[in-house]
Amino acid sequence: MKSLWDDEIAAAFADDDLAMRVYTSRLLGSSDDLVMHGGGNTSVKASTRDFFGNELEVLYVKGSGWDLKTIEKPGFPAIKLKETRMLAELDSLSDPDMTRQLRALMLDPSAPSPSVEAILHAILPARFIDHTHTDAIVTLSNNPRGEAILAEVFPDCLVLPYIMPGFILSKQVNDAIKRDDPGQYTGIILMHHGVFTYSDNARIAYENMIELVTRAEDYIAAHGVSEHASADLPVDLLDLARIRGAVSRARGCAQLAMLDRTPDAQGFADLPDVAGIATRGPITPDHVIRTKRIPVIIDTRPAATVPEIDRFVADYRAYFAANNQSDLQILDQAPRVGIWRSAGSIAFGSSVKECNIISDIARHTRWAIQTGESIGGWEALPEKDIFDLEYWVLEQAKLGKAAAAKPHQGKIALVTGANSGIGRATCEALAADGAVVVGLDVNRDVVAHLDSGGMTGLVCDLTDSASIATAVEQVVSRYGGLDIVVCNAGIFKSGERIENHTEQTWDQTLAVNLTATQRLLTAAIPYLKLGVNPSILLVGSRNYAAPGPGAAAYSVSKAGITQLARVAALELAADGIRVNVVHPDAVFDTALWTEDALAKSAARYGMTVEEYKSKNLLGREIRSRDVARLLSTVASDVFNATTGAQIPIDGGSDRVI
Repeated sequence: MKSLWDDEIAAAFADDDLAMRVYTSRLLGSSDDLVMHGGGNTSVKASTRDFFGNELEVLYVKGSGWDLKTIEKPGFPAIKLKETRMLAELDSLSDPDMTRQLRALMLDPSAPSPSVEAILHAILPARFIDHTHTDAIVTLSNNPRGEAILAEVFPDCLVLPYIMPGFILSKQVNDAIKRDDPGQYTGIILMHHGVFTYSDNARIAYENMIELVTRAEDYIAAHGVSEHASADLPVDLLDLARIRGAVSRARGCAQLAMLDRTPDAQGFADLPDVAGIATRGPITPDHVIRTKRIPVIIDTRPAATVPEIDRFVADYRAYFAANNQSDLQILDQAPRVGIWRSAGSIAFGSSVKECNIISDIARHTRWAIQTGESIGGWEALPEKDIFDLEYWVLEQAKLGKAAAAKPHQGKIALVTGANSGIGRATCEALAADGAVVVGLDVNRDVVAHLDSGGMTGLVCDLTDSASIATAVEQVVSRYGGLDIVVCNAGIFKSGERIENHTEQTWDQTLAVNLTATQRLLTAAIPYLKLGVNPSILLVGSRNYAAPGPGAAAYSVSKAGITQLARVAALELAADGIRVNVVHPDAVFDTALWTEDALAKSAARYGMTVEEYKSKNLLGREIRSRDVARLLSTVASDVFNATTGAQIPIDGGSDRVI
């Protein structure tokens, strides 16, 4: 591990301890071999002035919710140093009382809550304190000979046995540094947990951390193997969708199933003894909050019901019953990580962010497991210690603050004609309601237009069956399945009466509006059958019921997809797939309508453009976002008992009514 310290950059912070704290914290956070996703914490002791102008010694310590990779000054709440140290002298202190007292000692009550290890930071005498959960050192401690190895590699460090974070950990360290002056040590190593380094100089504290980690890496290089098995194996996407469905049922809500099929993930999953080595426990106990204690091991070709998930649920209940010694309420029993034999590692979660965190932890875990095995064995903490952290009152409090799930949280949606108008608005509405959304369009701009907020754009020619199949497979490969399909893509050419209809207009309109819809459904239905409350939505038109002259191809195509939807509703109801059609009219904020076309149409009726836009019984202008909101709602549980419906959104059309 290399030091990233830069004298030129650091010089700018020489007179600002908090700015220097931010700088070196970010150096630590830039390496996920040291800290991952909010892990680790740092602090600095400094002087400031309180509200009355009195000088005060404070501890600036990393606050809850901040990540060392991106932390800024507001991420370090200031707490009174003297009083924080006094907490370590108490004989006992419950964790809820500890967090309450720490908040009471904050200078700014609106700042984030201080780290649960704030007391530990306070009692260490140095100004700058760095704490990481470095893979290399924790791997050495997760060894049957861990204590002996650490004593050999780190004779200048104080090594302490594992104990729960919070007050009791602070008490343990406080007692230890009373016996042994911490100034004689380069750092403190907590078994199965992590490392503390400290100094009055920010650079020394940081580079001591780098030096200690390098020692661990050197030991591994000399005694073990850090490069591991790899493979490149095919994956059955229908099996992936089956696995995702089983996990969603176990958790009681839709879950993404993001498959890591990188060579190292597949190599690990292909190990003959993977079931034995992957299920001993996490690298550090705090990972249990993200990943559960162990992953589920799934056979190469899972059965339709994926019995491995049912066994995992039963085993989790037994684990809870064996370790619950109070009135705790059991958490959901669904796995968060799946080791799919010969296929890779699957992260199960309600969002892409959650799955990415789980995938990162799984990647580091498999490295640590295989590396640990190569130096004499991999040995996680006992089950009871893991349980105690998983059901720690402070962790439960975090879970209780989670926002209510959105209507489509964890669902996977596919929308066609997504570059503009109704299609783009539908992508935005579904994403706002919690779904991950892939929008298809022949226009290459769709990639840039749908590049944020849970949306992804893919270029797809819907008149090409192979392109459609590839797009559907990409969606399933990326997220694990398919729940919502919105068939919106369409073209509209008017002014050609039947006697003068060109073959090009007729063929192209039916190819895009009707045939492409059928081809998409053919490709998507096998995955929708395995989806969560699956729904197909077709964007029709008022013209299906009230056609106009000069639009034969368009009217026929919209009538055709309406009939296609009715047949699909009959065929797919037994599979739980709902099929409904939404019929908009006069939606003018789409690519189909130019200012010139609007002006000409309004003039034909003797109206202004604004009058023409609201030419319906309710006198309301219909916008793309109105249609999009309706589509998202119809796909939700609100319409759980509705299929085969024809739903107008046209402000009321006297021709239809």
